[in-house]
Amino acid sequence: MAFFRKDEQLETLGDRVLETTWAEFPGLARNQIALTLVVYDPPVPVNTGGALSPDAFWNHAVRGFSYRGVERIYPASVVKLFYLVAMHEWLEKGMIQPSAELERAARDMIVDSSNDATSLVVDVLTGTTSGPELPPGPFETWKQQRNLVNRYFQSLGWSELETINLNQKTWCDGAYGRERAFLGELMENRNMLTTEASARLVHSIVGGVAVSSERSQAMMALMKRSLDPNDLAADPENQVTGFLGGGLPQAAQVWSKAGLTSQVRHDAAYVELAGQPPYLLVVFTEGKAHSQNEAILPFVSQQVAAAIASIAADSV
Repeated sequence: MAFFRKDEQLETLGDRVLETTWAEFPGLARNQIALTLVVYDPPVPVNTGGALSPDAFWNHAVRGFSYRGVERIYPASVVKLFYLVAMHEWLEKGMIQPSAELERAARDMIVDSSNDATSLVVDVLTGTTSGPELPPGPFETWKQQRNLVNRYFQSLGWSELETINLNQKTWCDGAYGRERAFLGELMENRNMLTTEASARLVHSIVGGVAVSSERSQAMMALMKRSLDPNDLAADPENQVTGFLGGGLPQAAQVWSKAGLTSQVRHDAAYVELAGQPPYLLVVFTEGKAHSQNEAILPFVSQQVAAAIASIAADSV
């Protein structure tokens, strides 16, 4: 049972966006894209500064559309949002202590998508470190510890999280030593997410109920993206160009986390545009050619923004 309800209007719009995208990018196979969209009709329950209690928030029905939203896909750096939420949960519960270095790592993990920063966050969360291969006994203990983040997210009882895996670091060149052994011979223990799981996590953050309203707002502050062309030009590694923010007008407000490897290009974004309902959009694309293509995600984003604008126009 997804956290949003399906809706005929959004099904029509979602299907149209996908068909337009396949027409524009004929090389993009139907099983190389997954998409989840949630629209926040008034009264909007998100980005309220924590105005709603968790019960009130989760009982507030939202409508959405999903295409292949439960397919397990390697998430690249989108997983960093889950590590961010886990870090705030650990801090809130006193399981780890705040420090300037952890704060710096969290910031760099989300703002700049640093893999080195993520490595530190995962070490702190799980009490494990990378290094040479371990003998069987210690390795079993290490693996148990490394699965702490998985156990936390399973404990939330969200159906969207049942199939995901969040126990690996993110790499520039790849895993070595105990990390490579932990991935499995065929990489079968890689991180795996779905667009619906990612959407629900972002939904909880923008709803102000991820850990606490204060912590949710701190997470949103790291996810905020500038669409100013000067800012983008000054930061070639920005998570807007070639991603969902790249298809939006400069006046849009965007909070997001992108993921990119040689095989995938993903983004999870919450968007506010003047005069229309805010929405949450998660798009995962797979395939070497598509991961290099900086036009697909902005195109999808532009189509979705136009579709949401048409909803707003219809309801006037």
